Amino acid sequence: MIAELIFRYALGGRRRGFTRFVARASMLGMVLGVASLIIVLSVMNGFSSELHRRILSLTPDLQLTEQPGIKALPWEDVRAHVEGIPEVKAAVPFVSDTLLLTYGTQQAGVRVAGYEIDGMRDLLALEDHLNAGSLEALSLEPFGIVLGSGIAARLGVRVGDEVIALLPTLSVTPAGVFTRQRKLLVVAEFEVGSSLDAQQAYVSSDTAERLFARGGIDGLHVALDKRDSTDLVAASLVDRFGSALGISTWQESQGTLFAAIRMEKVTVAILLLAVIAVAAFNIVSTLTMAVTEKAADIAVLRVMGMSRATLLSVFLGYGLVLGGIGIAIGTGLGVLLAFNISEIAIILEQLSGSRLFDPSVYYIGRLPSELQWLDVTLTVAVALALTLLATFYPALRAASIRPIEVLQDG
Repeated sequence: MIAELIFRYALGGRRRGFTRFVARASMLGMVLGVASLIIVLSVMNGFSSELHRRILSLTPDLQLTEQPGIKALPWEDVRAHVEGIPEVKAAVPFVSDTLLLTYGTQQAGVRVAGYEIDGMRDLLALEDHLNAGSLEALSLEPFGIVLGSGIAARLGVRVGDEVIALLPTLSVTPAGVFTRQRKLLVVAEFEVGSSLDAQQAYVSSDTAERLFARGGIDGLHVALDKRDSTDLVAASLVDRFGSALGISTWQESQGTLFAAIRMEKVTVAILLLAVIAVAAFNIVSTLTMAVTEKAADIAVLRVMGMSRATLLSVFLGYGLVLGGIGIAIGTGLGVLLAFNISEIAIILEQLSGSRLFDPSVYYIGRLPSELQWLDVTLTVAVALALTLLATFYPALRAASIRPIEVLQDG
C-alpha cells in the first residue's frame, strides 16, 4: 500500500498544473546537474591523465645526487643497492648541465641530460614521442643531440642540421681565455606537448662526458614499477645512505602542477554540486505544494488509521522517487556523454569550422575524457543524500497534519 501511494503521488497525473511543472523542473535540474558533474569530472580526469602521460614519461621518478660538502659516494655500490630494491625498474647514471645552443642568429638555453642509450630506453619513453630521427643515431654520431620540438622551432633547425653549443668550461690559450664551442648534429626531435619541448635535450653519456669535461657522473635517475612507491623507496635509501645522498622525487619537480589540477577538480565539483543542491531543494517546493493539495487525502488516511511514521515514509519515498528518476537519467546521460565526449567535440569542430583546442596553444589537440566509476558513485551518493535531506521538511509537515482541523475546514 505504501509503495502504491508513493508512485501514485510521484507519477500520477492528478496534480495541479503548476505543481506538475515544478516537479518536472526539479527532475530536469537533477538530470542536468548529475550529468554535468559526471562529464566535467571525466574531462578533468582526462586532462590529468594526458599530462601525466606526456610530462611524466620524460620525468624520472627519483633523482639521486651527492650532497655538497660530503664525501664522494661510491656510485657503483649505490646503483647496485638501488637496483636490488623490488620496486625499482631501472637505475641509470646521468650527467646534466645547461648549454646555450646557437644556429645562425638564433639562440636557446637548454637543459642537456646524458645517458647510456640502453639506460635511456629503460628510464624514459622518449622513443614514443619522436617526431623525426631515432635514438640509435645517438650511439652512431659522436656528437649527436635530440632536441625538443620547441627548441628546434625556436632555433629553426631540423634533423640533420648542426647547432653550435657554447660549453660551460673555458679554454685557456696564450692568446687569452675563450669560451669553448662544439658543433652538435641534430639526430632526432621529440614532442610531448608540454614545457619540456622548449627546455630539454638529450645526448649519449659519451657525448655528455666530452661536452662537460667531467670525470664522473652527477648521480642516478631511477624509474619505478609504480610511481606511488616513491616515498617507500626514498625512505629505504635514507635508511641506507643517510644524509650523504640527495633524493628528489617527481612530486617535488612536477607535483605542484598535478596538485593544482586536483584542486581545480575539487573546486569545479563543489560548484556543480551547487546545481544538484538547487535541484534537490526544488523538491521541497514540489512536496510542500503536494502536501497542501493532498491535505484532505492525508486527513482521511490518518482517520483510517495510518500512523505518522507511515505517512512520513510515504512522502519521503515520494521525494526520493522524484529525485531518483532525475539522478538515474542524469547518470545514464553523463556516462554516455563522458564515453563519447571526444567524438562529439570533433563533430562540433567540423560543424563550426573552428578548433576547440589549438595544439599550438594548449599542447592537446582534442578533448580528453576518462570516466572513473568512483566519481560516478560519489556523485550519485551525494545527489541522493541531498534529495533525502530536502524531503524531510515536507514529509514532517505532512505527518504533522491534524485530521480534525482539515476535515472541519473542508
